[in-house]
Amino acid sequence: MSFKVAIVGRPNVGKSTLFNRLVGQKLALVDDTPGVTRDRRPGEAKLYDLRFTIIDTAGLEEAAADTLPGRMRAQTEAAIDEADLSLFVVDAKAGLTPADNTLAEMVRRRGKPVVLVANKAEARGSDAGFYDAFTLGLGEPCPISAEHGQGMNDLREAIIAAIGEERAFPKEAPVDEATTDVMLSKEEADNPEEAAPYDDSKPLRVAIVGRPNAGKSTLINRYLGEDRLLTGPEAGITRDSISVEWEWRGRPIKLFDTAGMRRKARVIEKLEKLSVSDALRAIRFAECVVIVFDATIPFEKQDLQIVDLVIREGRAAVLAFNKWDMIEDRQAVLADLREKTDRLLPQARGIRAVPISGERGTGLDKLMQAIADTDKVWNSRISTARLNRWLDHQTVSHPPPAVSGRRLRMKYMTQVKTRPPGFMISCTRPDAVPESYIRYLTNGLRNDFDMPGVPIRIHFRAGENPFEHKRKKKR
Repeated sequence: MSFKVAIVGRPNVGKSTLFNRLVGQKLALVDDTPGVTRDRRPGEAKLYDLRFTIIDTAGLEEAAADTLPGRMRAQTEAAIDEADLSLFVVDAKAGLTPADNTLAEMVRRRGKPVVLVANKAEARGSDAGFYDAFTLGLGEPCPISAEHGQGMNDLREAIIAAIGEERAFPKEAPVDEATTDVMLSKEEADNPEEAAPYDDSKPLRVAIVGRPNAGKSTLINRYLGEDRLLTGPEAGITRDSISVEWEWRGRPIKLFDTAGMRRKARVIEKLEKLSVSDALRAIRFAECVVIVFDATIPFEKQDLQIVDLVIREGRAAVLAFNKWDMIEDRQAVLADLREKTDRLLPQARGIRAVPISGERGTGLDKLMQAIADTDKVWNSRISTARLNRWLDHQTVSHPPPAVSGRRLRMKYMTQVKTRPPGFMISCTRPDAVPESYIRYLTNGLRNDFDMPGVPIRIHFRAGENPFEHKRKKKR
C-alpha cells in the first residue's frame, strides 16, 4: 500500500459504513447504536485507481483516560498518529455538534493532511449541515453518501489533492517472477503422498476465542509488545474480529482477536449477535484456534461448547489456561485440569493445553510452540501403504462387528485430504458401520500415527461390484 488513511469522527457519523465501502466488504460491524466500533481496524482500500491502507476507528468522545471511552479515544489517537492522512467525517444530516469542533481542533493540532467528509449528504435537509462544516476550518467539505456510494469520485480527488500525486501513485517496484508463486513439480503432482514436507516458515492464521473477559485481547497485546487492542476489566469490550500481523521465530503469524462468546440463550441483542457471527467467521478462516479458558473458573459449559464448535469446524485446536498467576496450588490444579481435559473432551483426545498468564507474559512461548506442533499434525499426510498395513492389523486384532448376521469387511484405506486429516475406507455395507467402531479406528489413528488433538474424519465407501451390470440385465 502506498499510504495510510484513518477515518475519524464522533460516534454514529458513518465511519464503519465508509470503511466497508472502501474495502469492498462488510468487514466492520455496522449498527444504528453509537459506539459500535471500539478497536482500530486496518483494511486494504480501493477507490477507483487509488490503493491505500484504511483504518477504521472508534468514535471520538471527551472522557477521562481511565474510562472505556477514554481508552477508545487513545486507540483512535494512535491511529491518527500512525496514518499519513485523516478523513474527518461529520454528519451532514444531523449537523455539527460541540464535539465536532473539539475533535477538529485535535486533528488540526496533529499537523497532518485532513480531508473533511460530509456524510449522509443524500438525506433531505442535509444542505444546512454541509455548509456548517465550513466553520470547522478544515477546508471545503466533500459531500458523500457512504451507504449508497455517492460522491466517491469527489472523495478520490480530495484525497489525491491532500496527499499529493507522488504519494497517491507511487512507482511500482519490479516483481521477481521466480518468487511470486509456488508450484508443485510434475513428480509431486503425480504423487501427492510424496509432496513437499511441512513448511514451518509459511504464514499461519491463528484465532483467539473464548468466553467474555477470559483475557484474549490482553494475550495478543502481550505477544505484540504494545497496547494494540482495547482491554479492561469490563466484560465484552471486543466486538469486531480484529486481525494483527506478528512474527514468531521468523514465521509470519496473523492473530485474530474475537468477541467473547456467551451461551446462545443469553445472546439477545442484535449487536452481540453480529459480534458472535464475526467471531465464528474468524474461526472458519483460521487454521489454528486457541481457546482461552479462565484458569480460576475453567470448564464452564460454554467452554466445552466452544471447543466442540472448533473441532466440528475442523480447525486445529489448542487450549490456553489463562490467569495462571492467580492460581496458588498450581501442581494440584494442573493435575486436575489434565484429568478434566481427557474426561470432558473425548472428541479431541490428546489436545494440547498450556497454562499461561497474558498479564505477566508467562508461558506464551510454550503456547506458540503448541500451536506450531498442532498445525503440523493438522497438515500431516500418511502413505497409503502404511494405512493399509495398519488397517489389516486393526481388523485382525478387533474385527468389525457382524450386522444382521453378516460380517463387515474392510478392504482398502487411503488418506484423501489434510487440514484436517481425512480418510476413506472401502468396505462392504458402509452405512452399517457402527459409531463405536468408527471411534475405535479414530482413536487408533491418533495413537499409532501420533495425531493428538486434531479432528479426524473417516468416510466409508462401498467397493465397486464387477457383476452389478449383469444383475441389471436380468431385471
